[in-house]
Amino acid sequence: MNFARPGKMIRQVLSSVMKKPATTRYPFVKSRTPEGVRGEIVFHPGRCIGCRMCMRDCPAGAITIRDTGNKKFEAEIDLGKCLFCGQCVDSCIKKALEVTGGFELAQLDKAKLKVIFNAEPQERPSQET
Repeated sequence: MNFARPGKMIRQVLSSVMKKPATTRYPFVKSRTPEGVRGEIVFHPGRCIGCRMCMRDCPAGAITIRDTGNKKFEAEIDLGKCLFCGQCVDSCIKKALEVTGGFELAQLDKAKLKVIFNAEPQERPSQET
């Protein structure tokens, strides 16, 4: 070990103590998400026509579209598999899928990474007697 210049090290340490930190105080202070960030995928069931192009084009196989009857569809998105590439959003001709800026998706329970977007409830005519 070279102990010839201990004063140089002390000077460096003291100058670092007086400087403002270069990091942010995240998660205590939320920062603005940059424009164009591809985060969580959101499904709009009212727009879906059930073509399943998003399922076919997803490179990770993270999307499942199910028919719930009467031309209504629900989507299950496995965020544990999702690459957040946005290919499903680009493939959807009816814009039923949308990329949001949400990126805080960490979970300890793998089951919580599967998000199910239920179809919109069917309107039932009122039965008058």
